[in-house]
Amino acid sequence: QVQLVESGGGLVQAGGSLRLSCAASGRTFSSYTMGWFRQAPGKEREFVATMRWSGDSTNVADSVKGRFSISRDSAKKTVYLQMNSLKPEDTAVYYCATGLVSLATRSAEYDYWGQGTQVTVSS
Repeated sequence: QVQLVESGGGLVQAGGSLRLSCAASGRTFSSYTMGWFRQAPGKEREFVATMRWSGDSTNVADSVKGRFSISRDSAKKTVYLQMNSLKPEDTAVYYCATGLVSLATRSAEYDYWGQGTQVTVSS
């Protein structure tokens, strides 16, 4: 049973930073892609960042490029989303996901999801 548990969300002022964590368990993830998505109230779920578990390639959305980065610690089976220079428009519930489609950017291409963690950026 695959389980993804996000943590690290919270309230931060504009310009600040947060690091989200996604602890993965239930299988070996070496062949999997890990992704971060977000969903603001009244909006569709939006791709944020993705990486192959091998760590050889990453991709981030244009809206967060240069501010957000994705990484992982294999020993801890944890994926991170480092968020810098946060803006009020980054306010959303952030979800971690995993699937077999390499560097997928569409939510439908992911098979397993975490419960989400709230990020609120105040102006």
